[in-house]
Amino acid sequence: MDTTQITDTPPPTSQPTTAEQKRAARGATRPGDRIFLGLSRGSGILLLVIMAAIAGFLTYRASIAISKDEANFFTAFEWNTQLIPPKFGIAVLVFGTIVSSIIAMAIAVPIAVAIALFLTHYAPRRLSGPIAYVIDLLAAVPSIVYGLWGALILVPHMNGLYGWLNDYLGWTGIFQWQGGAPRSMLTVGILLAIMILPIITNVSREVFRQVPQMHEEAALALGATRWEVIRMAVIPFGRSGVISASMLGLGRALGETMAVATVLSPSFDIQASLLDPGGGTFAQNIASKFGEASELGRDALIASGLVLFVITLLVNGAARMIIARRKEYSGANA
Repeated sequence: MDTTQITDTPPPTSQPTTAEQKRAARGATRPGDRIFLGLSRGSGILLLVIMAAIAGFLTYRASIAISKDEANFFTAFEWNTQLIPPKFGIAVLVFGTIVSSIIAMAIAVPIAVAIALFLTHYAPRRLSGPIAYVIDLLAAVPSIVYGLWGALILVPHMNGLYGWLNDYLGWTGIFQWQGGAPRSMLTVGILLAIMILPIITNVSREVFRQVPQMHEEAALALGATRWEVIRMAVIPFGRSGVISASMLGLGRALGETMAVATVLSPSFDIQASLLDPGGGTFAQNIASKFGEASELGRDALIASGLVLFVITLLVNGAARMIIARRKEYSGANA
């Protein structure tokens, strides 16, 4: 072979030709592209305007109520807007919303990730398809249906679990049970976990399906077992997606209304035990009291809604920060 000919061959260039540059310039100014750009930009601006309008409305109405409150709005353990002067606070609602959401996330996230991994890497195709279809259907079930199921089926069958927790973990105080009706924060957390489980599972399953095949094949070529492939290739690649799925589930748990109102026995007391009835959440309190509230009572409920709005924004912001920090380590950039 004549090596001189190979050496003299000019290297391929990646620079676009003049004709390609002209076509790209024409494409950037096409009417369809300009319309799409304008619609996208307008939608983004409209979203910001709507968010600002909601925040402004809530802040205005909340300021009216808080200015008339004779108790500390953030630390008071009572809610009575009919008193003269009125006294109301959100300490119980903050505690109940956070505790019930933590219980739901602690139960739902590991189970959802396990189901997603099973459907994408272990289950045969003829089995994973029907299971995925059922999970998709469960994600579309209205919350009031979950609430009725929880009141009629879940609550009557919680006595056994409560008794077991009291016998073996009652010494902690958190799982001490006095024998009351199982309409407590633990039951609410379990019901919320069942509600958010399909959402987290669906998103995690789609994320795990996007793992590049060459990553898994490379791990298998090095002698890794199936679990080692999942641990070294699949989970690192999908970590950001799983966090996003969890935040979606957490958002629904924080704002769930009817299901919590159906199952929980509301009261403005903070119980040391998760098994004692009582407590409340922001959404449940607004749903149960808004219809019969006076004008000041509605403003007070709107003030509590503003706090829930801020908590949701903080949670979403924290999730985006976590995802941004994890992105450079994920396989998405590989």
